[in-house]
Amino acid sequence: MDSAQIRARFLSFFEKRGHEIVPSASLILDDPTLLFVNAGMVPFKPYFLGEAPAPYSRATSVQKVVRTLDIEEVGKTTRHASFFQMAGNFSFGDYFKAEAIPLAWELLTGSIEDGGYGFESQRLWVTVYQDDDESEAIWRDVVGVPPERIQRRGMEDNYWSMGIPGPCGPCSEIYYDRGPEFGREGGPIADENRYLEVWNLVFMQFERGEGAGKNDFPILGPLPAANIDTGMGLERMAAILQGVENIYEIDTTRGILDTASVLTSTVYGAAESDDI
Repeated sequence: MDSAQIRARFLSFFEKRGHEIVPSASLILDDPTLLFVNAGMVPFKPYFLGEAPAPYSRATSVQKVVRTLDIEEVGKTTRHASFFQMAGNFSFGDYFKAEAIPLAWELLTGSIEDGGYGFESQRLWVTVYQDDDESEAIWRDVVGVPPERIQRRGMEDNYWSMGIPGPCGPCSEIYYDRGPEFGREGGPIADENRYLEVWNLVFMQFERGEGAGKNDFPILGPLPAANIDTGMGLERMAAILQGVENIYEIDTTRGILDTASVLTSTVYGAAESDDI
């Protein structure tokens, strides 16, 4: 499945479930707190904060994003990029955890013929925020994920914000087990190279203040409504669905590697020194 098909399948799935398809916004928005759009929810920030009425109660988009902080991770891992596309579904005070979690599972595990991505359910693991009993119960009792494949994590890993004052909330992440050749057993808390995060479901219900890092900021209070903000990495999905080792070998970027191989008279993957 090529990247265009992955994108179209995502948008179609949520459009059929009452979501308005919203085009990707410019990477540079009228927001003095951000240099570039760094998440799919950024264009919807005024709706989450209650600063403007949302023209729709549900939306879906595939947003182009730039994350300058991830520059330090590029090369250290094969799953990070400074520019990528983030597919997301959003609810502005409409539905919350009880609907968002089953929707994500349905799309990931639904058959290709029925518009899903066809993932084997036994290869999926999930994480929840450390005191989010509600989300764990939905995953376990409604979706049917075995308790041993549900892991709890702290604020640094499972509490999402933009890194600046604004909307925030606990999150639940979905991981795909790529197999023992990619690392050790034990779920996402043991090895995030083997267990690749593909989708983050953020339960956007609070507003944060100034702070440092991922877990050192005050929670100012609840947002006007409980919202949903999800982000699926298109390139990571493509790597899994296309059966390649990393996000640089997918259909949208493989041509660059092939051209570099021709220009340098080398074979990509034959020798690590040549690849570098």
